[in-house]
Amino acid sequence: MLDAFTALSRGTRLVYTPGLRRYVFLPILVNLVVYAAMLGYVVANFGGWLDGWMAMVPSWLEWLSWLIWPLFVITLVLIVFFTFTLVTHLIAAPFYGFLAARVEAQVTGQEPLDDRGLIRTGVDAVGRELVKLTYILPRMAVLFVISWIPVINLVAPLLWLAFSAWMMAITYLDYPMDNNLVSFRDMRGRLSSRRWPTLTFGGWVTLITWIPLANLFLLPGAVAGAVLMWDRHYRDLVPARVPS
Repeated sequence: MLDAFTALSRGTRLVYTPGLRRYVFLPILVNLVVYAAMLGYVVANFGGWLDGWMAMVPSWLEWLSWLIWPLFVITLVLIVFFTFTLVTHLIAAPFYGFLAARVEAQVTGQEPLDDRGLIRTGVDAVGRELVKLTYILPRMAVLFVISWIPVINLVAPLLWLAFSAWMMAITYLDYPMDNNLVSFRDMRGRLSSRRWPTLTFGGWVTLITWIPLANLFLLPGAVAGAVLMWDRHYRDLVPARVPS
């Protein structure tokens, strides 16, 4: 039985073998540039964001400031994390899609069903990321609104953490599925049908993304791990019905 942690471990070792490691350098470089730019922006503005947020706390809740302040910090960090993740994956999507295809060919001995060619695959990968954004951003917006509602926002960090696991699962497991011509709706149905492997995989990937700098070198392994999960858990699965 292939579990999420094993898939990520094997995937990380796999992408740095001689046959595959040449495909990981460009994604790492892209992520490094975005990481540096966003880190500088966040460091320059984080204090102002936090002060503005704390100013919105009603006076009758000031006695809970010792609890509200760290919750606000956690929520703000999670929002920044989501923004960074969406930006980097939008830019790196063509590279990750190609890496997933090479991993699948090496692991299974068969090429993915996708025969669109390198350039068309890269263009379509960006389009697929935009489809993901249309799914993810409205849900992020709801969580963002919840994060600003007094009292209710106390549970916002937990909601963000749960959503991050689901979002990471969608982001990475979609690469091999897109390569095998699985529609976005079908992909969501397959993930829903295997909810435990899906959420544990997404949870481990979320944890990886929080390791500063090291995450740049571990995330290509998550792409390979997603291919292993696809081949073991989702390839022959009849997906659950999900709303369009």
